[in-house]
Amino acid sequence: MSKELKKLNVLMCGTGEYTTGWTGSGASQSDKKIGVVGLTLFDLRRLGKVDQLAMVGTNGTKYPAIRKHLAEKIGQVYADMDISFKSYPEEDKIDPESCRFPNASQVRYKLTAAGRLDKRAIDDLSPGDAVVIFTPDSTHYPISVYAIERDLHVLVTKPATQLLAHHQDLIEKAKKHNVVVFVEHHKRFDPAYSDAKARADALGEFNFFSAWMSQPKTQLETFRAWAGKDSDISYYLSSHHIDICCWMLANKARPTRVVASAATGIATGEPYNCVPQTEDTITLLVDWQSIKSPRHKGTAVYTASWTAPTTSGVHSAQHWYYMAEKGEVSVDQAHRGYDIVVDGEGKTYYNPFYMKYSPSESGHFDGQRGYGYVSIEKFVDAARSVNARASQPAEYDAHGLPTIANTVLTTAILHAGRISLDEARPVHIQLRGGKWVLE
Repeated sequence: MSKELKKLNVLMCGTGEYTTGWTGSGASQSDKKIGVVGLTLFDLRRLGKVDQLAMVGTNGTKYPAIRKHLAEKIGQVYADMDISFKSYPEEDKIDPESCRFPNASQVRYKLTAAGRLDKRAIDDLSPGDAVVIFTPDSTHYPISVYAIERDLHVLVTKPATQLLAHHQDLIEKAKKHNVVVFVEHHKRFDPAYSDAKARADALGEFNFFSAWMSQPKTQLETFRAWAGKDSDISYYLSSHHIDICCWMLANKARPTRVVASAATGIATGEPYNCVPQTEDTITLLVDWQSIKSPRHKGTAVYTASWTAPTTSGVHSAQHWYYMAEKGEVSVDQAHRGYDIVVDGEGKTYYNPFYMKYSPSESGHFDGQRGYGYVSIEKFVDAARSVNARASQPAEYDAHGLPTIANTVLTTAILHAGRISLDEARPVHIQLRGGKWVLE
């Protein structure tokens, strides 16, 4: 007899672009104009997988504008879409100091106002409910800990943490509390990427990987509140393709050394005026050692920038190249053979494989096959299954899913890169006593 899968209650931490499509200056001008998280969860509620929804941010006065935005862009566009949610804090309150999470970072970043969330939002949940975290990078760890220790399932955006020790602590806490903890590495669910991984498995020993990802410099207007203060472009963007590379090499090779380099000067100048330590472009050079063959070593180069041109036709330029001893793989995610030209706007390349926003023939949301949607649905399905005792959280580690345990080397590389930049030296990655350490 099949076990009943009860609907999942979900709290969304963070009310920004990826959750709602709303930014501090109004509706987002990126490819996420109506968000991803909120829209996906609203639709999963329509489909019977999700029940009560709530949202928590730092500024309650934003909610009237957010609700109006969601009503116009989602509620009035898609049939049968309930966009209601409980909100924290109250709509007349900003940054409740009494609800501040402790500083998470020991790198160079300080917790800003964005690190203050109303803890009542988490306290009001019950064991087995879920928390989806899309907040500044330096806040991921303390919010995740607070949720896990209350027996809540957690989906946290990349990077899971900024420090390797924090990531490994989350692995232990997730095991102790027997909850599902996924990192929202949605590119693992891109059909081109997952197919490329499967084909690369037959190409033998790894030799070389190169990844490029950028966003237009106008994004610095959106990110100015935290760029260079809470995080950097490597943590924010390179985390995508570092995770893909780690995923592809999971049983083939291990990272051993990281050397970082950065370009500067654009983000800190007019009209963006980001803090002096903000880098424009960061490159990580990583050495990999084969697990099975002592003589085989590989090299990977991961580069990310948020100072790209504003008229390239894509919001995120992104591609990667993989070479092994028996072949190579190349993926251009930014150009999917689908472009549109509009007078006065030029050519734009669209990627409906990520999020398809056009309605179905019945007027309902029709993006259930997009890998941005699938990434969140996989987490919801796992949490519901564990709640019904139909599965155990540890089982998902064996499925190639981006669990907290399966993504530890992504954090190791990112953290090593930050140390390399700050201390101008190579950083080595070692496995000792079952734990990864940086030297």
